[in-house]
Amino acid sequence: MSFQLLAALAISLLLHAAVLWWNVVEFRPPPTPRLQAWLPPLTRAGPASDEPLLKNTLSSEPSPTAATPPPRPATAAAAATARTVARRQIEAAQRRLSQHLYYPPEAVARGIEGEVRVLLRLADDGSIVDVQIAASSGHAILDQAAVKAAYAMGRANWAQSRELILPVIFRLQ
Repeated sequence: MSFQLLAALAISLLLHAAVLWWNVVEFRPPPTPRLQAWLPPLTRAGPASDEPLLKNTLSSEPSPTAATPPPRPATAAAAATARTVARRQIEAAQRRLSQHLYYPPEAVARGIEGEVRVLLRLADDGSIVDVQIAASSGHAILDQAAVKAAYAMGRANWAQSRELILPVIFRLQ
């Protein structure tokens, strides 16, 4: 080989190595955000009114305002016990749901956040019959992740009620 060809090859290799080294040093991938999905703590509902939640505004007949009040617990202690049992059921469902909850990678890549409220319908044996979106996050990918996690829960043998609404919050930090 001639000296000129060898020198040109050495210069070419040095230039290519410098360009590749510059690309590796200069363009580092951005740090990935920490992922976090959690279930919010339960909030106490205000006092229930005797007025029905939905009113029939289309009928011409006047609707009865309060036919019979719903049965109330006999004592304040019984009411507190009923609230405690209901709160424990919801907390147990949230813990179980959080075990199966994941943040979809596509939502992370796009920076999507939101809150989904999932309605669980349970059979008598505690198995999940149906899962529906009670309140959407506005992003189908987060809604689908919450529904998949709810179905993955399996059974809810500890639940005494047949319907539960669970809030699921997806946040990037």
